[in-house]
Amino acid sequence: MIGLGTIVNVTAVLVGSLIGLIIKGGLKQRFQDIILQSVGLATIFIGAAGTIQCMFLITETGIKVSGTIMMPLSLVIGAIIGEAIDIEKRMDQFGSWLKRNVKSNQDSKFIEGFVTASLVVCIGAMAVVGSIQDGINADPSILYAKSILDFVIVIIFSSTFGKGVMFSAIPLGIYQGTLTLLARFIAPVLNDYIVNNLSFVGSILIFTIGINLTFGKRIKVGNMLPSLLVVILFSLIVSSI
Repeated sequence: MIGLGTIVNVTAVLVGSLIGLIIKGGLKQRFQDIILQSVGLATIFIGAAGTIQCMFLITETGIKVSGTIMMPLSLVIGAIIGEAIDIEKRMDQFGSWLKRNVKSNQDSKFIEGFVTASLVVCIGAMAVVGSIQDGINADPSILYAKSILDFVIVIIFSSTFGKGVMFSAIPLGIYQGTLTLLARFIAPVLNDYIVNNLSFVGSILIFTIGINLTFGKRIKVGNMLPSLLVVILFSLIVSSI
């Protein structure tokens, strides 16, 4: 069944969020704070590991560094586009709308939880490659693996941020569902070079999310999301030369 991977992924986020909310009810604030810092550190190292893996290539002659032009250009151009659109502000506005409509006006962490969790579960090559594989071959195996990771992540997130994390299932379903439906059009474009570059820049964005979680929100990761589109365009141009 095409689309099953996204359905399972969305379900994992919802169930994991519910479990996290149950845990949150028994945790004092100081425990929630230390858990958040721990998650931030873990996210930093996950992002750093992914970045290093894509940036440094081991060859017979030694270690080769790649992406030193693509990466800064993609981040800078993408950030300029994202800042002009102000994506993060629009995510916050959508979070505020959800907050009002689910009667959670007293929940001070609702919007932060929604935005942070949405970025974490949507950013990354697994979402792109897994959705395309599901759409073309009806093979949701990558999204199944991603569902397990997201399940664990949102348990921890919702135990600290609360109910807002649960609603990250909405952008996740829209994002991966759209990629699955458009898979036959996207797949011919995505070669190994493009996927590697997406993983590279995506890992950097995950790293910055970890910095925000650990040290307080300082970097507008949402406004950097267009960097992923710039990566694809840059890679297509380089591949055609």
